[in-house]
Amino acid sequence: MYRRSRRYQQRIESLARGRVAKERARLEGHHPDYPPELPELRRVIEITDYDTGIPVTHRVELYRSNRIDCYNVWIDGGLWQNRICWSRVLEGVRKALPRRWRDR
Repeated sequence: MYRRSRRYQQRIESLARGRVAKERARLEGHHPDYPPELPELRRVIEITDYDTGIPVTHRVELYRSNRIDCYNVWIDGGLWQNRICWSRVLEGVRKALPRRWRDR
């Protein structure tokens, strides 16, 4: 085994004391019992389309699912998807409402 210099040994001991102090602070810190319960209705997207001359409003409601990063999605009062992630919701909105080019 290699010998440790005095400075190296002091550095190792200092780092060990720091680790112990950090662990003690972590254990003595304030920790909430549980995260707060998520609401049933988590997000609402309202889309108003003026392209047809008559405003048409669509309501996308994202409800809590059994996963924290997913939603049960209802569009205009009807179930669209169960347990779908946020990026897939935005993809669906993007595909459902394509660009409309004006006639020149």
